[in-house]
Amino acid sequence: MGGDDARLRAVVSLAQAMAAAHTPRGCWRAAALGACEALGGSFAALSVWERGRGRLRVLVNAGERAEGEEEFPDAETYPVHQFPEITEFLHERWAGGGEPDAWVETADGPVEPEPGGAGVAGAHGYGHGYCHQRVAALRRRGRGCCVVAPIVLHGRAWGELYVARRVGEPVFGRRDADFATVLAAVVAAGISQTERLEEVRKLAFTDPLTGLANRRAVDMRLDEAVERHREDGSVVSLVVCDLNGLKWVNDTHGHAVGDRLLERFGSVLSRCGAMLPGALAARLGGDEFCLLALGPEADEVIAVATELCERAAELEFGNGVACGIASTGDPIGPVVSARRLFRLADAAQYRAKAARSGKPVVAGRDGEVIRLADSPPKSAHDRRRLRGAVPEAMDPVRGQPEDH
Repeated sequence: MGGDDARLRAVVSLAQAMAAAHTPRGCWRAAALGACEALGGSFAALSVWERGRGRLRVLVNAGERAEGEEEFPDAETYPVHQFPEITEFLHERWAGGGEPDAWVETADGPVEPEPGGAGVAGAHGYGHGYCHQRVAALRRRGRGCCVVAPIVLHGRAWGELYVARRVGEPVFGRRDADFATVLAAVVAAGISQTERLEEVRKLAFTDPLTGLANRRAVDMRLDEAVERHREDGSVVSLVVCDLNGLKWVNDTHGHAVGDRLLERFGSVLSRCGAMLPGALAARLGGDEFCLLALGPEADEVIAVATELCERAAELEFGNGVACGIASTGDPIGPVVSARRLFRLADAAQYRAKAARSGKPVVAGRDGEVIRLADSPPKSAHDRRRLRGAVPEAMDPVRGQPEDH
């Protein structure tokens, strides 16, 4: 009974640890560590079955890692043709009405069924022993045995939970394999919950048309970036882009064509943003986009924005882009808030649009931008839409509030 109570506590602990994780990686790590502890293992891994690529991809390695094993590997994969039990036990037998039971491998080969115990894989016996690749991996990494449990999610085999013990430690038994199957079910529930939360976060911070970040995501990231700038002087740069001619495209060719133009420019923005490490590419709304960079020097950001303008000019149906830049790496005065940087980038973009410039206009390098950002609108017909200007001033061209 004591052993059953300990395993029940281990199940509860595993579920709680996964529920407390705030990221997918945290969830994977909690799953592997929890299963490793529950089964008395020295090492555990969680892998996902990528059917389209015919491989298992390792998400996390936890516990005592062997040389070359990374906690969150970028490219640790195993082709399924090298592991025939993956397709047989994770798919074929289970899809045919069987159960996704766990099985055991040892560095010494097959494991005989325990007296009176049912085999892990039915007719194949408790330890089938035909997976020579996995046996070789155990030996190579100094492990004596492992238990492998399929993870079933949304009615399909999702991947596997793998827990190993050191050489010389007791070989996993039938009860361990049964318990691993239970743990895999708990892991599946935790992964499902994490996926749902990630989907909610994605919807909250992603523009549905382009797949880029949205205004909410930019506001959060920019606040963090400005705070970092205030703490250690890190360079923060904001590139604001207004896609020229979108209204004409919508009126002339229809909104479906206009949406395709937005999507294509979003792809161009994403590719250019990738040249700046850690940059955030976003659609602020309507025809307005931005790039937010923390770290790169102002000249690097300007070079990327220049290429962005050149690529935008080549888009079908489009008429280029008006691009303004504000960077703390330039002489723009103190930047103590995100609002200030946005106003400067807006003013630079306004200057670029008014001049029909094919290149970015940069605050601090164009003598008019800072004055423009700091001055009130000249009249009700002033076409500026600078953030922080007169609240709810109407744009006479678009008929929309200036603050969006």
